[in-house]
Amino acid sequence: MEPLYLLLVFAAGTLSGIINVMAGGGSALTLPLLIFLGLDGAMANGTNRIAIFVQSIFAVWSFRQQKMHQFRESLRLSAWTLPGGVLGALAALKIGDEWFERILAIVLIWVIISMFASPGNRSGAAGPPDLRRRWLVYPAMLAIGFYGGFIQVGVGFMLMAALFHLLKMNLVEVNMHKVFIVMIFTIPALAIFIIGGKVDWWWGLSLAAGNSLGGWWAARVSVKKGERVIRWVLFAAMLLMAARLLGVF
Repeated sequence: MEPLYLLLVFAAGTLSGIINVMAGGGSALTLPLLIFLGLDGAMANGTNRIAIFVQSIFAVWSFRQQKMHQFRESLRLSAWTLPGGVLGALAALKIGDEWFERILAIVLIWVIISMFASPGNRSGAAGPPDLRRRWLVYPAMLAIGFYGGFIQVGVGFMLMAALFHLLKMNLVEVNMHKVFIVMIFTIPALAIFIIGGKVDWWWGLSLAAGNSLGGWWAARVSVKKGERVIRWVLFAAMLLMAARLLGVF
């Protein structure tokens, strides 16, 4: 394992951690990178979970340092993602690598479209909550947990949409809850991949070191800082990776 590749994985993890905490979709960089470095689809999927889990711990810690936490509410929301997370991880182990990479390519394209087609105001509160629709957040968390356990890529966007539109939280609160929720449903998902022998610890820990640095730093800055640049960089990277996974080149 060449030091240059480890440095590349660390750098990608740092960028991924920043993107994951500030917005979402950072795994769209790291998951294809692990596949390109020689891991099969399921192994890359499991290995990426190490970085996501460690990143989430550091992000939660960073929010807490800034006295931004509502652990009881975060835990209540997280509980609804756990059954989905377990089922999603089990489903990910059952499909073949070829199908996994096809699904990943489609998801990458979906993430690109969703980033640039999402409506306007993302910087403030969404207004008072509609109590008649508030209950929808629970089935939404269950479904998001399944998706997160299955493939992870873009789950941050889904959580942001659910919390922002259904619970009418501002984006600081959204990201605060998001990193906690991801941390919780990643625990059983990662355990399933470990038991299934689908984790490469060297790549995973190298990636986790970068993700934790990026996640800790991103939790300390405004969610809008540098967002336009990150969007375009992520757009180009995901477009190339999706094309590669679909066999365009």
